[in-house]
Amino acid sequence: MKNYKVLAVILLAGLSFSCKTTDEDFFTINESKIKAQYTTEDILNLEVDNPKTQKIDSIVYTINDKKVGSSKSNSSFSFPLKNQKLGYQNIKAAIHYDGATELDSTRIEVISNLEPKILKFTLLNTYPHDNKAYTQGLEFYNGVLYEGTGQRGESTLRKTNYKTGNIDLKIDLEPRFFGEGITFLNDKIYQLTWEETTAFVYDAKTLKKIKELPYAKKIEGWGLTNDGKYLYQSDGSEKIYKLNPEDLSVVDYVNVYSKDTKVKSLNELEWVDGKIYSNVYQKNAIVIINPTNGVVEGVINLAELESKTTPIAERDVLNGIAYNPATKTFFVTGKNWDKMFEIKINQ
Repeated sequence: MKNYKVLAVILLAGLSFSCKTTDEDFFTINESKIKAQYTTEDILNLEVDNPKTQKIDSIVYTINDKKVGSSKSNSSFSFPLKNQKLGYQNIKAAIHYDGATELDSTRIEVISNLEPKILKFTLLNTYPHDNKAYTQGLEFYNGVLYEGTGQRGESTLRKTNYKTGNIDLKIDLEPRFFGEGITFLNDKIYQLTWEETTAFVYDAKTLKKIKELPYAKKIEGWGLTNDGKYLYQSDGSEKIYKLNPEDLSVVDYVNVYSKDTKVKSLNELEWVDGKIYSNVYQKNAIVIINPTNGVVEGVINLAELESKTTPIAERDVLNGIAYNPATKTFFVTGKNWDKMFEIKINQ
């Protein structure tokens, strides 16, 4: 843990402290009582060292700039972590004494305490897939499979016949756009772009573009899914953002962890029965994520599927997850793969 000390007039947790300052540091958070990592089942206990025995009026504690409590004089402070996000938590202690305020800070990391299940799958069917499709998004809508593809000058949105591999309808993106994930919400198709911070919204029946939406947060566009009300977007990091579909403003986010490890490079997303299924870029695996807290609950190893495709120079990594609610099966493929696979995940 790294300690950051500031002695000044501060604005903390929405409370304005007007105070005198001094060049001398009197207080530090007692890091000997703090672990580097916690789980959401733990209680964080905080104390402030006061080696010069200054009289303390009160201490206000914040985590990630949100006030979580206070203590009188120099009594210890305990805070349950059950509702905290996974990931780094920046802790600040504002120590009020003799008309002045001194601020000390440190951080901890909140990790998952759940061991993910290693799940197997059953291969049910193999279908043809366009090996020129750099698959970015895959989703069923009213029994029909739709696909979003990438690469500048080659990006498309397409309606496909998964049994034959034929393209029934295709929309080409302007060459300057690199297409990314897609999802259906309220009879509309949302399609992300990679670095252009723009999403396209189409009529789900005609594929006619309705509007363009700029990203409210300047992040990359990778995967996209929805829960029936909100959109969920990945950006190639360990974060999944929850978005308002009207303006793409960020409602919330989670950091995704498997035990004590951040799961980065989250890519194509699919919402199934209250969980988010995600490809991990450059990995032949799908992780199952709890969207409330970011905990990885399961992992499916799909490495054997790539060996069933034809090796060509353009063939890239596994990417593309579509759940068919009619059959309760998953359809998966990869970038420039010539096969698509229907599988059943064995829970």
